[in-house]
Amino acid sequence: MDSHSLTGITSWLFGSFMLIFLTCTPEPTRSPNVLFVSIDDLRPSIGAYGDSIAVTPHLDNLAAEGMTFRNTFSQAAVCAPSRASLMLGIRPDSTRVWHLGDKFRELAPDAVTMPQYFADHGYHTVNLGKIFHNYMADSVSWHEPDLRPSRYLRPEWLGRDGETFYIDPEVNLSQARKRDSLLQLRPIRYADGWNTGPAWEAADVHDTMYYDGALNELAKKTLTRIAKEPKPFFMGLGYFRPHLPFTAPKRYWDLYGRDKIPPPANPKMPSDAPIYSMNSMYELRHYDGFGHIGHPTSSWRMGADTARILRQGYYASVSYVDALLGDLLSHLKALGIYEETIIIVWGDHGWKLGDHNSWGKMTNYNIDLRVPMIIRYPEQPNRGQQTEALTELVDIFPSLCELAAIPVPPYLQGTSVVPLFEHPEQKWKTAAFSQFHRRPKVSADGRRYMGYSINTKTHHYIEWYDWDHEAGERGDFQSAELYDVEHDPFETTNVAGDEKQEKIVQNLSAHLSAGWKSAIPFR
Repeated sequence: MDSHSLTGITSWLFGSFMLIFLTCTPEPTRSPNVLFVSIDDLRPSIGAYGDSIAVTPHLDNLAAEGMTFRNTFSQAAVCAPSRASLMLGIRPDSTRVWHLGDKFRELAPDAVTMPQYFADHGYHTVNLGKIFHNYMADSVSWHEPDLRPSRYLRPEWLGRDGETFYIDPEVNLSQARKRDSLLQLRPIRYADGWNTGPAWEAADVHDTMYYDGALNELAKKTLTRIAKEPKPFFMGLGYFRPHLPFTAPKRYWDLYGRDKIPPPANPKMPSDAPIYSMNSMYELRHYDGFGHIGHPTSSWRMGADTARILRQGYYASVSYVDALLGDLLSHLKALGIYEETIIIVWGDHGWKLGDHNSWGKMTNYNIDLRVPMIIRYPEQPNRGQQTEALTELVDIFPSLCELAAIPVPPYLQGTSVVPLFEHPEQKWKTAAFSQFHRRPKVSADGRRYMGYSINTKTHHYIEWYDWDHEAGERGDFQSAELYDVEHDPFETTNVAGDEKQEKIVQNLSAHLSAGWKSAIPFR
């Protein structure tokens, strides 16, 4: 055989081998996309959570295809601390973000957020709406930070929150005038001074005329674009409703009969609770006609008609966001990427609708701490299951890492919930931990406190301490609260002082002192 023939046979054999190799070797599996959906101020007012009033078919459908976590707790019932904890995967005493004015990037410039970590592991990260607190875009976290609908890109609105826009031109004019006056008194203000106006609006307009609707359209266009990219995406989409003001198209208000929405089961402050346990409702007081409202610890009561409108507005806002989410998920399916995407929907904290004689969040009570969390992911086992296991928002970071098959950072202070998908009834965390910083200007007695909370399956226990805000350290113990979750689920009576509960108080106090590590499930 001559050398040319040998060369030809060798080439043929090599080519055949490469063809077989390429045919038999599977293409590398692309990591799943992540659709990370925040719904601001959303308590579990969802049909899937047993709320018979809520009209939420799309959230209910997602729950039917995913997993519903029925006992998820926020680490702090106010936006900035809750979101900083969730996005960094560590708890408020570690982030040192304790109230609305704290900014984690100023406190810890080198902190690594969840989207930043996913970007480091091959993801293209995109942010629309409220993921961090307000318009803290945090360009370090995102390849595409703070995308906004084009009609809201006016220079004078760049510091304005998406929750502050109305339809009525007279309201808009009044709002601008009030803002000008406020900025003359103090130039740096929350929401850039735009958070004035009515507490509700029900304009008869298309869904896209309100900010969240326009944001949803931009999210769909962005998905169409990034779905074609070679990298998987991590899209953070933060809806502003049902945050105040309750502004939503009229057709969502019409879903609810104002007189058919029941009043709260716990309209009074918990008996024997310390007065500093309650928020001052300063958020609602910013809106037209509410500057006079009293502190929840006082004899003040919301008028019955106003209370009905506020409850209707909250539910209407929830249904509006539900419809937008349904439209977005339909778009994912049309793009052919629904089955390739991890979808998580979460609320950052709850909201009182007259509960405890209050409106808003900012307490350690479970009406403010319990939040919805729904997860659906590709090839998920046991679709449509629910779990009563105690879970926390700080668990989201490690959970998404595990679902995306990327390493879980060892410093995270949450626990991946992935094992619960296989066995929803398994033994799990023994407790969930939260806290709240009560500042002097909103405290009923004008003093500063930190309240530490621990929830178990049977009890909710809270300890209040003096707080040194400059050192970030707690001082003297002041009081305790204990609620029997099984027999008093609406937290109407503080039984911490009951002699019969002494042993329970001692055990829960020790568990609270031992901290979150003592509650981790064995895996």
